[in-house]
Amino acid sequence: MKRQITEYLDIDLNHEMWCCNRCGGDLISAKENYKKGCLVYEREATEIHSPLIEEGPYRFSPDPDYCRILEFYCPHCGVMVEVEYLPPGHPITHDIELDLNSLKARDLDKSQK
Repeated sequence: MKRQITEYLDIDLNHEMWCCNRCGGDLISAKENYKKGCLVYEREATEIHSPLIEEGPYRFSPDPDYCRILEFYCPHCGVMVEVEYLPPGHPITHDIELDLNSLKARDLDKSQK
């Protein structure tokens, strides 16, 4: 029983695993933060937010002293699962936490009807 949670993220309720929606590869236990099962690439803000005007000191990218950009990729197929802008030193956010027992019960109720 897989359920789609985000565009690139599924949850396998039978095995209680986060899975990639594109390749079906397992990432990590569904009781953990799915981002811990991904490959992480820290990007320079200036690589992503290029200047609109080449001359001058002003850019439209975040100051790297105040912001870091983290990209999370499926370790099996390489699809980008998530992107986060965080202050330096801030831990990776745990943005999705599901009640697995309620999801399983809901699917069981649907299958019995």
